[in-house]
Amino acid sequence: MKCLIVDDEPIAREILEGYIDDTPGLTIMASCSSGIGALKFLREEKQRPDILFLDVKMPGLSGMELLRTLEQPPAVILTTAFPDYALEGYDLSVTDYLLKPFSFERFLKAVQKAEKKMKDNPEAGGGGVLLIKADKKTWPVKTDDILFIESAGDYVTVHTSEKKITAYGTLRDMENQLPASFMRVHKSWIVSMRAIEYLEGNTLMVKGSRVPIGKTYRDSVQGWLKGE
Repeated sequence: MKCLIVDDEPIAREILEGYIDDTPGLTIMASCSSGIGALKFLREEKQRPDILFLDVKMPGLSGMELLRTLEQPPAVILTTAFPDYALEGYDLSVTDYLLKPFSFERFLKAVQKAEKKMKDNPEAGGGGVLLIKADKKTWPVKTDDILFIESAGDYVTVHTSEKKITAYGTLRDMENQLPASFMRVHKSWIVSMRAIEYLEGNTLMVKGSRVPIGKTYRDSVQGWLKGE
């Protein structure tokens, strides 16, 4: 899951960066020192993070003000030294509220809440654009339009309902750019969870296409289908 940190305190950003680096499955999308800087980053990148770690009190544009500007906010975890904002945060449907200073254990609990929220609602992750370079062209592909991605050797093929694009690269590179609404189901396949129709044996039906499930991924796929 891609994380965006927004906090005007350097030490607070360093702590969160360390926690994220120590947590498997999390990557840092960016670490911003102001709400204005974060807003600029989001508009320029045109990709949403899966988790937003957001300080409340910041000069220029506060965390709450930034949150209100987001049409489709990701899972938001507020980080602040001021408990007075808890009620307002929950009114804005934040996922969790971390009161500084917080431990690594408390951080992990907040991340688990964000993971559960995205499992319950895969639409919560997504809405970004993947830039794919192929045939001397750059193709902007909305992540919401991607059905699945398969790899073969040094190439990956991105399948949408309308087209497929083959580009030089690895599945790991693609996986790091995708939101939490995508799932690795095989060493050579990633699928959009919202595009899965049903499971049959060791195969997933994804909008009319059959995608194999690798042995090491079967438990996680079945767990997701059961809502675990």
